[in-house]
Amino acid sequence: MVADPLLTGRDIRELAETAGIHPSKQRGQNFVMDPNTVRTIVGRAGIEPGQAALEVGPGLGSLTLGLLDAGADVVAVELDRGLAELLPQTLRARGIGEDRFRLVHDDALRVEELPDLPRAGAPTVLVANLPYNVATPILLTVLERFEFIRSALVMVQSEVVDRLTAGPGSRTYGGPSVKAAWYGRAVHAGRISRQVFWPVPNVDSALVELMRYDEPLGTAAEREQVFAVVDAAFAQRRKTLRAALATWAGSPSRAEEILRAAGIDPSARGETLGIEQFRAIARVGSATT
Repeated sequence: MVADPLLTGRDIRELAETAGIHPSKQRGQNFVMDPNTVRTIVGRAGIEPGQAALEVGPGLGSLTLGLLDAGADVVAVELDRGLAELLPQTLRARGIGEDRFRLVHDDALRVEELPDLPRAGAPTVLVANLPYNVATPILLTVLERFEFIRSALVMVQSEVVDRLTAGPGSRTYGGPSVKAAWYGRAVHAGRISRQVFWPVPNVDSALVELMRYDEPLGTAAEREQVFAVVDAAFAQRRKTLRAALATWAGSPSRAEEILRAAGIDPSARGETLGIEQFRAIARVGSATT
């Protein structure tokens, strides 16, 4: 392996130029060019030698190489054909053995199975620089489909971090906040300078860390019921729950009955409720239908 396997800004530009790759604004591609930022992310993720990591959107391989350098083996999901073809070549050129890496060329929102790594098995942590335009759906989809992912540290737009980590009553609290809370506890894990990206984005970036609960809050069926309530509550967030949940419940009066049985004030708004209160509404609703 080369002395420093991580990619510099010059490496990134040369790789892209040689392969004829141009960052796609449509796909939200902003490549990390600073090795120190990569090391900071990997360190915050708590990567240990022999661990298996999942990366979504590896791009030109900056973070991939950081994870591998820390001793992790990596499953990477990449949609872009050019990037998917280039990444294995980049890793081989830096002495990475094929047993330490698996590439899935697909849309992360469509992937329902992940390969095991020969040495490390199934990934237990998600570490990624997620495309801004689909960051929240990707994070929630990975948590839903792959229970063996026990933690996540992802770089996203700062506003997305604020929404994912917000609590009831906060201005940024909404559906993503509640859904993230179904899986675990999300915390703000640090800001990232715009200047470490190529191209430089027009928005600020930050890290969000989510640690999955030791025991799930409920079954997959219960999750679907809770998320249906959440979606209804925040589709018209300025309305009272009696009005916002009317379609979900069948009528405003039925929504009020369910809310009162769940111990919730029908005149309250969804933005004031925590995950346990949404669970209570879904539980009463499913038991009385």
